[in-house]
Amino acid sequence: MSLNASCIYLMVMLRDAFSPPPPPSSSPLTSDRCKEEAVASSFSTECQRRNSSQSLSFIMAPSVALLLVLLSSAGSLPPPRTSFLLNSADRPLPLFSDVQNTTTLLLSDDGSTLYVGARNALVSLDVSRSEDIKLKRKVDWRPSDSETEICQHKGKNAEVDCPNFVRVLQPLNSTHLYACGSYAYSPHDAYIDAESFSVVQQDGAKGRCPFNPFQRNTALTVDGELFTATTSDFKGVEPQISRHLSRDGRPDVVQDSSVSLLEEPTFVSSSLDPLDRKLYFFFSEVGKEFSFVDKLQIARVAQICKDDIGGKRILQKKWTSFAKAPLLCQSPKQLPFNVLQDMFTLQPPEGSDASETLFYGVFTSQWSLGPESAVCVFKLQDVRTVFTQSYRTFDMQTHQWSPQLEKHSYLGKCGLENASDSVLQEVKKSFLTSDSVKPVRADQIVVSSEQRYSRVAAMRTQAANGKQYTILFLLSESGFLHKVVLFERGAHVIEEIQVFTQPQLVKNIILSSSKGVLYVGTSEGVTAVPVAKCSIYRTCGQCILARDPLCGWSQTRRVCTSLDASHENLAQDVEGSNVEEHCPGQTKRIRNTEFFVHLNEAVKLRCLQPSNLANLTWTSNPIKTLSEEFFIQSADGSLRFLASADTVGTYHCEAEEDGYKEVIVGYNVRLNAPPRSMSPITKAEQKPNNKDESVEEISLEEEMTKPSGNPEDYTTKDESDEVTTNLKDETISTKEDSGSEKNFQDSSSDFAPTSRKETQFRKELLDNSQKMTKVKSYYSEMVVVSLLLAACICALILGGLHMWRQRKTHLKMNPVVSPQDSSKNQSMESVPSLSSPEDPEVKVVE
Repeated sequence: MSLNASCIYLMVMLRDAFSPPPPPSSSPLTSDRCKEEAVASSFSTECQRRNSSQSLSFIMAPSVALLLVLLSSAGSLPPPRTSFLLNSADRPLPLFSDVQNTTTLLLSDDGSTLYVGARNALVSLDVSRSEDIKLKRKVDWRPSDSETEICQHKGKNAEVDCPNFVRVLQPLNSTHLYACGSYAYSPHDAYIDAESFSVVQQDGAKGRCPFNPFQRNTALTVDGELFTATTSDFKGVEPQISRHLSRDGRPDVVQDSSVSLLEEPTFVSSSLDPLDRKLYFFFSEVGKEFSFVDKLQIARVAQICKDDIGGKRILQKKWTSFAKAPLLCQSPKQLPFNVLQDMFTLQPPEGSDASETLFYGVFTSQWSLGPESAVCVFKLQDVRTVFTQSYRTFDMQTHQWSPQLEKHSYLGKCGLENASDSVLQEVKKSFLTSDSVKPVRADQIVVSSEQRYSRVAAMRTQAANGKQYTILFLLSESGFLHKVVLFERGAHVIEEIQVFTQPQLVKNIILSSSKGVLYVGTSEGVTAVPVAKCSIYRTCGQCILARDPLCGWSQTRRVCTSLDASHENLAQDVEGSNVEEHCPGQTKRIRNTEFFVHLNEAVKLRCLQPSNLANLTWTSNPIKTLSEEFFIQSADGSLRFLASADTVGTYHCEAEEDGYKEVIVGYNVRLNAPPRSMSPITKAEQKPNNKDESVEEISLEEEMTKPSGNPEDYTTKDESDEVTTNLKDETISTKEDSGSEKNFQDSSSDFAPTSRKETQFRKELLDNSQKMTKVKSYYSEMVVVSLLLAACICALILGGLHMWRQRKTHLKMNPVVSPQDSSKNQSMESVPSLSSPEDPEVKVVE
């Protein structure tokens, strides 16, 4: 944070932070406003004067230190109770991926059709079923090759900048939609027949959507008229709030260009106040009312009157009702969050006053060093009030703002088309309010010091106790959607769901409260996220601990179900989470899984954590204390140890959350007895009828049986650090060499030692069995090698005798061979013997 920003921070944003809050009925500012502004102005001048002095570091060091203290002391949201990665089996999300770079979404009135504006396409989707998204119709809307080439000649990238990104998609009337796209840095609009979903007209649309497809904008249609907030030039530096497609013979209205009404704004949202017939635009911009070098971002709300047609001589076809006010999102004694990221309008309950409309905004801070954001809620009545209070006046000569000395009732009012020139001159230069719109309750601001949220949606729901609760859906830049319920004493993050993987430049969300689905538009397509899936809570305790106002436990059916889908009385405690009170006799008894292991084998017992807030502990019988020297509990909750006669027994994994304990899984760990060969001691030498040494015959297949239980949920060995003996390989070779030999094991199937003497005996039994198995294996191998060696020697002897006898017989029959006959006998000399293993070539020499 710069030094000038520190001055501003001390001067403006925190002047109320360390003073007692005003009573609810009083004005947000003191009655002596002029004196306060004068002090603030002199303080600002002093800060700037000292920027070049040597004493600056002495003056500003406490401010910077205070800033860091306030940043570190900010409260934060608790971690999500449960987490679901992308394509999780418990939280599957339907995805429509036939479009790229989804930029805007529009839901039909009946909630059965979702209109999507994307890159080079307009899409109509069937979303009548919440668990499925189907394509109805698609319209390709892309620039021609020549238009793309012109875009390239303007210095833009053909693949990144020059496609047509649909930035506006609004209902024009009951039969047609209106769309506007960047169209290769030359905005075009289109009129679409909603029934056939076809483009019926296409024109140029300068000032209705941005040239730059990555600049944010907002648009709203009211009674067939289009209200937009965007930039109207190629460079994207001329912001404009305007009305198009004006009806009843009225002219289109734009902003006054003689005064800088907006300073580098980033538009995020817009909303209609039907009672006052006003429109509100939410954005962030550079605050020029403060004299300093650095650019201070300030969140704003601007108003215009829907039927404004401008003045007669001054402000012709220009807004006479334009005014803007700061939005202050700040917790007590903390830094303000001054950059607005998104704003969601939550309509009041049916039958309530429209002034109870709430605006939920996501804010970040330009001074944050990491991911940090906050959610502030503002009331429509407070927004209305601030535009009826005092204003600041802009001096055209000095380009400075100063507070008005007297209040003018006509500022911020509608119906000034017949006002006098003097009134319109005052309107032209007095459009910034002195007061800020403050949150409904500053002590209930939702702050996250670990997430940077980019989008927000909100809904009201009635819990089983009859109370109304607000649920927020916050989309983070990391690709996770957080579901947050708001209580009087704080916020609770019910779950987080991963909805996309790649970094996103443009994102859009739209909530259908009636269908219970949140639609998210990303560069990967359109994803539908059900607002609740109660079936993931499989026990009464987990259903109560979720504290989800949308879910309750059915005592009769013993399932966690949605409140909307069930008409029965469901158990629920969203604020107290008292499981013992609401789940009497509902505790599910865990059946232990039989778990067979070999001696000295590395054992891993898995325990799935039911929630991120639960603490897992392991208990064992008969082992009273699981020493860290022999037992290791991993970060995922699993327990690791080395199998031995002392570590067999019963193990239970227990989860504790909010004082409620529940056994998650249980194991009966048993040792598999190793196979043994027959003892070399004869029957006469054996001791008769020794009860402790009695054995029974078993097969090798029976001994190698896998442990019971689901192999997907429980693992008997850890592949990363498996420790085993060569017992298995040796016993297999023993079986092959002597199939008639018998294998024995102890008659006790549990193999659980009951005394130290018995434990020592069973250790010796296992050792003797391994030694005898090895001796048997080596003896068999020596016998086989000896037999093979004897066979080879016999073959050599027989071959030599056979050669000697053939040679002797041939010499007797042909004592002398002349040179003339040698050629005749040559073929006979080389005939081999196929029946003997000796050298096949035998030659006779003289």
